[in-house]
Amino acid sequence: MKKFLALFLALILASVSLLSFAGCQPNEEGEGESNFKVGAIYINSKNDTAGYTFAHHNGITTAMKQLGLNPDTQLFIVDEVPEDKEQVLAAIDTLVGNGVNIIFGISFGYIDAMEEAAGKYPDVIFSHATGYKSNETNFNNYFGRAYQARYLAGIAAGLKSLETGNNNVGYVAAYATEYAETASGINGFALGVQAVNPDAVLYVKSLSAWADEVNEKAYANELIASFNCGIISQHCDSAQPQIAAEAANVFGCGYNSDMTADAPKAHLTAAIWHWDVYYKTAMQAAMDCEKAADFVTKMGGQAYYGGLKEEFVDVSPLNSTCAANTDKAIAAVRELIVSGEWDVFSGVKLSISADGTVTKSDAALVDNKGNEIVAAGGASVADGVITGTMNYFVKGITWVNDPNGSTTPDTDPDTSADASEEVSE
Repeated sequence: MKKFLALFLALILASVSLLSFAGCQPNEEGEGESNFKVGAIYINSKNDTAGYTFAHHNGITTAMKQLGLNPDTQLFIVDEVPEDKEQVLAAIDTLVGNGVNIIFGISFGYIDAMEEAAGKYPDVIFSHATGYKSNETNFNNYFGRAYQARYLAGIAAGLKSLETGNNNVGYVAAYATEYAETASGINGFALGVQAVNPDAVLYVKSLSAWADEVNEKAYANELIASFNCGIISQHCDSAQPQIAAEAANVFGCGYNSDMTADAPKAHLTAAIWHWDVYYKTAMQAAMDCEKAADFVTKMGGQAYYGGLKEEFVDVSPLNSTCAANTDKAIAAVRELIVSGEWDVFSGVKLSISADGTVTKSDAALVDNKGNEIVAAGGASVADGVITGTMNYFVKGITWVNDPNGSTTPDTDPDTSADASEEVSE
């Protein structure tokens, strides 16, 4: 009898162990009752109402609901975690202690902690945003072709610059050429602007931080005051640059989420993420796995890299502040990208007229030091460069706080028009 009870208890424990990574299937009523648990580590607050963490949190909760999971009971979050390895490891330990099956880490600086924890906890899946490290079993990375959405936002900015007669565009950047993620986004936006307005100059000021609300606003104000920028774009976590643009009676293009509500008189559009596209794919793969070690295979590889074609990135609904024919021009370029006929960093240049007409011509892609990156007519820069080694700016970009160069623009700021007068009319 004792042997029977011991065997019975062993079978129960084995079943519980298997259930700790059991897949989730919605019940007959579609309520999605399951033991599957999702963990997330956020760099900012889960209660943010705009920006980077907000976009990820919205994507995770949306995907869970689509899969019949309940974010109130099946999502475990540790938020406001800085890019400090020990603090990230502590957050991971907390989530593992809550019995999660998969952990999403949304900030680049979590990369080393995620890699270490994937080895420490082989029965848990680790999925890291914006990074480049992975393994062949339970650890992958994910990002998207944000530069494509940036290009579309650049079109909106370029058309507005023509309408206002101001060729100066400002950009509050988290980082500059230190990271391919930021450089590719800045370059994509600049090329979109230049496709409409070849005389436009993009003035970039970098924060050396992913989030710094005080300086995000201060840098936007500096770009407006010192460089006469009539449009402010950004790669930083909050809506502060858009709020600064509205206060100065100029225009702006946000990032991560639609920031029209934050600056309704200034905002044109934003390059945005549909993070739920990835999160739904990853959660479904995790639930379909018999064990965590199957995850990377189930995902089809160690890195996920979607774009406009996958509806992973896009621009937010155009605000009424946009110039005429912005929707027409963006729709035409989106179709070229989605169809595979053209991509941003190729040796084929798009020219976009004020009426929204788009034409193509062979032209070399050149950096702002005069180096040829892609020959005229050449294929687009390789994905590995866009995600890993793009450490240059294209022609027409001035990095105003470049530590290796001048902190003044290459040319005098255009004073041909006062953007504030245009807005106030």
